[in-house]
Amino acid sequence: MTAPQATPGTPYGTIPPASPLPQRRPISLPRLAQMREAGEKITMLTAYDATFAAVADAAGVECILVGDSLGMVCEGLPSTVGVTLETMSYHTASVARGLHRVQGTAWLVADLPYGSYHESPEQALRSACQLMQAGAHMVKLEGGGWTAPTVRFLVERGIPVCAHLGLTPQTVHALGGYRVQGKGDAAAAELRRHALELQAAGATMMVLEMVPAPLATSLTAELAHCHTIGIGAGNGTAGQVLVLHDMLGMNLGKMPRFVRNFMQDAGSIKGAMQAYVQAVKDGSFPDNALHAW
Repeated sequence: MTAPQATPGTPYGTIPPASPLPQRRPISLPRLAQMREAGEKITMLTAYDATFAAVADAAGVECILVGDSLGMVCEGLPSTVGVTLETMSYHTASVARGLHRVQGTAWLVADLPYGSYHESPEQALRSACQLMQAGAHMVKLEGGGWTAPTVRFLVERGIPVCAHLGLTPQTVHALGGYRVQGKGDAAAAELRRHALELQAAGATMMVLEMVPAPLATSLTAELAHCHTIGIGAGNGTAGQVLVLHDMLGMNLGKMPRFVRNFMQDAGSIKGAMQAYVQAVKDGSFPDNALHAW
């Protein structure tokens, strides 16, 4: 009897043409709510192409964010302001194809870029539809106050929304740089008000970036129906997110305080991602003394 031949490898580091059945249930809004209720931390990483998205899914990352951070780490822009909707759609489609090809189960979030939702809720809907048609499961937008009606408009039309408060990179020039937000009683009260308004509008996830850890922890307790995802916000949030290039140590400048280089002790990129997932799950990352304010 002739032994079956091994499947030949594919060139250029591409994803295999077929993968085994998923080892976990697909990540969905009900599944994220179950994780939150059980006290299990949610993990998120950015990814901008098919291969890295597939590896992140295989490493156990629950949520993949196609962030407009790609403008800085992929395109070399000085900020995220120059990223276009067309660029976001291209990378979202690439990530979605990578997940589909390996029967991935991760929840795919895509950023609405600068200028694509500011004019009106109707503009936001058109932009969101473009990203959803590219393969996103949820869209993310930055800011509070004026964004709440837009969030409600999208959610009422069946588009899941992730909010983003604290340091909002699209408005970094107005904020005076990459600074911690929500410091002081007045700033904390405003951030809390915006967070509650966004939850009431229907946002089911919220990135809290560079927010003092005690404030992020208290907000998480108040936002029972909106899962907080921290980046530089301490370990009291419902989950964590990092930019892929940062957590792999691929940063040519000064590493942000809230980042840990998971590649340093890993034998592979997948191993680094698995170490990140494990560290978030067991509570060893972030360490408030090292990675928060």
